Amino acid sequence: MKPEEFRRIGHEVVDWIADYRARVEEFPVRSQVEPGWVRGQLSALPERGEGFGPLLADLDRVVLPGTTHWQHPGFFAYFPSNASLPSVLGDLLSSGLGVQGMLWATSPAATEVEQHLMDELVTAMDLPRSFLGGGVIQDTASSAALVAVLAALHRSSGGTWRRSGVDGAETVYVSSQTHSSLERAARLAGLGEQAVRSVPVSPSTLAMDAAALAERVRADVAAGRRPVLVCATVGTTGTGAVDPLREIADVCAEHGIWLHVDAAWAGPAALCPEFRDLFDGLERADSFTANAHKWMLTAFDLSLFWTAHPGVLVDALAILPEYLRNTATESGAVVDYRDWQIPLGRRFRALKLWSVLRWYGLEGVRAHLRGHVELAALLESWVGASEDWELVAPRTLSLVTIARRDGDDATRAAMDRVNGSGRAFVTHTVVGGRFAIRVAIGAEATREEHVRALWEALDA
Repeated sequence: MKPEEFRRIGHEVVDWIADYRARVEEFPVRSQVEPGWVRGQLSALPERGEGFGPLLADLDRVVLPGTTHWQHPGFFAYFPSNASLPSVLGDLLSSGLGVQGMLWATSPAATEVEQHLMDELVTAMDLPRSFLGGGVIQDTASSAALVAVLAALHRSSGGTWRRSGVDGAETVYVSSQTHSSLERAARLAGLGEQAVRSVPVSPSTLAMDAAALAERVRADVAAGRRPVLVCATVGTTGTGAVDPLREIADVCAEHGIWLHVDAAWAGPAALCPEFRDLFDGLERADSFTANAHKWMLTAFDLSLFWTAHPGVLVDALAILPEYLRNTATESGAVVDYRDWQIPLGRRFRALKLWSVLRWYGLEGVRAHLRGHVELAALLESWVGASEDWELVAPRTLSLVTIARRDGDDATRAAMDRVNGSGRAFVTHTVVGGRFAIRVAIGAEATREEHVRALWEALDA
């Protein structure tokens, strides 16, 4: 494809995306196709190129019916995945440059734009100053969790982990509400499920019980185990619970344990001063993650990760074969982000985030976040006034967890009715053995009328 062909066809592709976004509300939120339907519509690969026309036609004919529309204003499931159009353009710019930014030398701009953005966000989010110079973009919070575990293993072993691996004495601490990526990280790091300790939570808040954590850690130390990492969460997936960071940090400090704070969904709320109480004690954390691709208007995938100990992380992961040696790396004056992540190669993801922040400004992103919190508070008020529904967990930011008073079957039926209608999409959790609906308000296009329509459909 020559540049002029790209220009012409690129206009068609951008028009297709713009048309799709303009009419996304016309589609059922959740795909209605049966398993295997999409594959059944696809033809064999052509021997000769056929241009972009047939591909765009297949997007309309096959892909759209088989798509769950995450940018739909009626999307209240899981957590948001805000692929704002400025971030889509930033992603296009990244792909157009075609940078492989594994080393500073392979593209200085890819590294230094990312460094700049990560340090600027430390100030904008009022994060600990210890995170300055310790920021890196990961693909997802799952990868961030894994590199945190590896750094913690390296530090807790006194540096021997990199050479000899785990010895079976290591333990990692989560709660029943912690995201499953932490257990997976422990598996991938070679610790096994038996190394993962599930700490009880408060029955009322579903936050980690710091006293129970302290007791569990003391018991493991007495048994000759080596506590490596505690994961505290600000905004758990199930209910938005917020773990007591300061109390957990006390336990970690006493035993030299790495404290990783997972705020994959709620983290961007730190941009707003009125929500910063949720992060009290963060200055004592060793690492912190927040997903820009959830609630911060940036297309998937882009997870923000900071550590107060970048030297430990790099020492844990660095390896330098001869073919990657270069003058800039050996000078010690640059950062090579390949040593801050699991894969060697890396995209110029910072362009997506830069595009968002330049287009909306910090003020615009704050308005986006505050608008959803206000809508969630409105929904909470409707639930509070209802004789048939109730909150089953305290509202956190824009996540509202509710259930019918007349039992699980009624709650499930309401969820299935709404999801089957195509007008909205919600998902569920279980709280204290009780089936509950999570309403995660966060799609960029969601307005009060969409939340009201959801509530009316649930309460029908």
